[in-house]
Amino acid sequence: METRELRYFIAVAEELHFGRAADRLQMAQPPLSRAIQQLERRLGVPLFERSGRRVALSSAGEVLLNEGRAAVAAVQAAERRTRRAATPSHVVLAAKAGTNSDLVTTLLGIYGATPGAAQIDVQLVGIGEPERMLRDGRADVALLHLPFDATAGFDIMELHTEGQVALLPSAHPLTKRKKVTLADLHAAPDLPLPRWPEPDGSYLEGPGPAVRDYVQLWQLIGLGRACAIVPESAPRLGNDVAVVPVADAELVTTVIAWPPHSRSRGVDRLIQIATTGWPGGQPAPRG
Repeated sequence: METRELRYFIAVAEELHFGRAADRLQMAQPPLSRAIQQLERRLGVPLFERSGRRVALSSAGEVLLNEGRAAVAAVQAAERRTRRAATPSHVVLAAKAGTNSDLVTTLLGIYGATPGAAQIDVQLVGIGEPERMLRDGRADVALLHLPFDATAGFDIMELHTEGQVALLPSAHPLTKRKKVTLADLHAAPDLPLPRWPEPDGSYLEGPGPAVRDYVQLWQLIGLGRACAIVPESAPRLGNDVAVVPVADAELVTTVIAWPPHSRSRGVDRLIQIATTGWPGGQPAPRG
């Protein structure tokens, strides 16, 4: 299969309409239909179930949609990383806005003090975005947080583990406690937990507000519209939000992650320094 054919198929599979898919691909509909028919003949299976004007994915088409998305994303990632590898003195590191700034400063300080260190372009982005950037090639390395980010397919090294705290409106009765539990927070119907973006950028249904970053979250909590459970190192943005430890919340581990199959000289040096020069750092099992 050619990448072009996969892109054609993905467009039709997502639109479930040949006309809309052709418009999206900026091409005429007849050659798109012929390309899909040729792909079906070559694979020997129907990819779509056609009934009048209705188009639906077959069971084989559902498999190819998942596989095709991954394949096209891998090709795009390879293109981005190959171009960036031409300038090995430049490395893109993606991290969630709000990631422990002391940790980032220490890591970059250790690396920057080594001879021949590459220029690190730190991209501070929204929830879930560092993982996506690493997978699609926009980043060379990323700081991810377990158990929230998926690390399958990456090599990782653990950098820091910490507890979690509750962010509450400063006047809420729970702020008078030294510690709270998850049950305490779930039993506060006036303070729903926020809905963070899923890996595909969507939000799950629920009573809590959809949030993109800590600034928005902090403002909603200060207004008494939500509470949240975040790592201890999460930024403090004002006095209208109180911080209370959560006794039974999962520990959060920050890891540095990279694709094992694609490493430029600049990334190699960063990983080498991180794995040997980080205080107490040891490579973790592959994600």
